[in-house]
Amino acid sequence: MYLHHRLNSSRLVVLLQQWAREDGARAAQAPQQDVAQVLSQWLGTVDAVQLSRALHAIESLPGAGDGAAAAPGPALGMAALDRFVQKAQTDLTTLLTARAAAPKPLRARADNTPVEMPDPQADADFAAHSPRYLELQRQMDTRLLALRAQARHAIAKGSPALQQLAALDAVMEQMLGAREQRLWASLPGHLERRLAHRHQMHQQALQAGDRSDEPLRWRQPGGWLWAFEQDMQALLLAEMQVRLLPITGLLEAAHHEKTGQQE
Repeated sequence: MYLHHRLNSSRLVVLLQQWAREDGARAAQAPQQDVAQVLSQWLGTVDAVQLSRALHAIESLPGAGDGAAAAPGPALGMAALDRFVQKAQTDLTTLLTARAAAPKPLRARADNTPVEMPDPQADADFAAHSPRYLELQRQMDTRLLALRAQARHAIAKGSPALQQLAALDAVMEQMLGAREQRLWASLPGHLERRLAHRHQMHQQALQAGDRSDEPLRWRQPGGWLWAFEQDMQALLLAEMQVRLLPITGLLEAAHHEKTGQQE
């Protein structure tokens, strides 16, 4: 199915697979499953009953399934919604790719004594990076949840088919939200392993070249922490791409409906 293809070919899946190969992990190739099979693993019996009831209620919406045209009402405002989505994506991309703040001195210069700088060795510990990733995830989550609700509200002003889609998206967000949050919460674990991999490669290069380490160069271009920073940005952007899929799906459906009405 199209959705299944988009998820499995997403930047996030490709990136994690690449990291696993580089790290020497032998992850078994997951068997190909369609969306229904995947959802059956996500939903328990109670969830399935609730989903069935929700779908029945959605199918019972006035005008659903009879080909009725949309009732006269406010325009969808798709152009404005497109701009909102584009701006949100641009703003988040800027946020997620911003460089980490430079380490600050541990104490200010007050009596002409040398200023103590943070120990670069501390950056070799994932605990120095995890809070930043979690905070960026939180900001991404807040922005995109609001944007998804905005998109639903907009397309719900359209045809009965779009009203059904908006109602279905609300149900799916509610039912799958907790599972999605667990998946997002697992990403820092991949990043922690990536940090360990970068550090290991750095140490092996030092040994191979019989060179001494220079921690102050770790964050400079070409350094192993500089490379890890690129990894963190790549993971955040890949996560954003997947989080955007429900929103872009709603927009595509609305544009398709509008194009079909014009033909």
